[in-house]
Amino acid sequence: MSNPPTEFYSEERWQNWIGRIKDEEIDPEDESSARLLLNLQDDTAIAIAKIVAAYDDGELEDEEALSEIDEVREIVLGEVDIEDEEKLILVDGVQTSLVCVFFAAEEYVVGGPAEDGSVGDYIGAAADAEAEEDLDAALGYAAQAGTLIIDGEELDIEVAEDLEYGLVTEWINGLDSLQSAMSDPEVVEEDE
Repeated sequence: MSNPPTEFYSEERWQNWIGRIKDEEIDPEDESSARLLLNLQDDTAIAIAKIVAAYDDGELEDEEALSEIDEVREIVLGEVDIEDEEKLILVDGVQTSLVCVFFAAEEYVVGGPAEDGSVGDYIGAAADAEAEEDLDAALGYAAQAGTLIIDGEELDIEVAEDLEYGLVTEWINGLDSLQSAMSDPEVVEEDE
């Protein structure tokens, strides 16, 4: 199901994914379950990549791009109606991963790509800030890394392997989806 060109993402699309998660047996250790959750995340990242691309191509003004990003954020980060606690936790993990994607896209539209440092530098700074429990700074650094990814820099996903599991590793997961979306913004079909 594709959206009209003026709509980058829809409530209906999100709810279709949530419906699939509700209907299926979800086991995070199972490859097809993991793929479903990753597709949910990638699908949102693709919508954000398309908004940023439309902005870069001059099809959207700053305010329009920010409004579109915010619209997708409202849909994706809203409360999810799933009874099953485990499934809810898994969807919450996807939502957490995507928080950084939204901030990175907004940051990119407002100020362009970060100028001082590499993706790895910003991820390292984010991890340091998280270790000091300064989560706002951690998110800011991770979002700066995201602006560089939008601008074409590579995220080495192995950087996450050295970090203690936490919000920064979740955000890196989201940035990895953003990187894939920027390089290949093809719609993830809901029936895959």
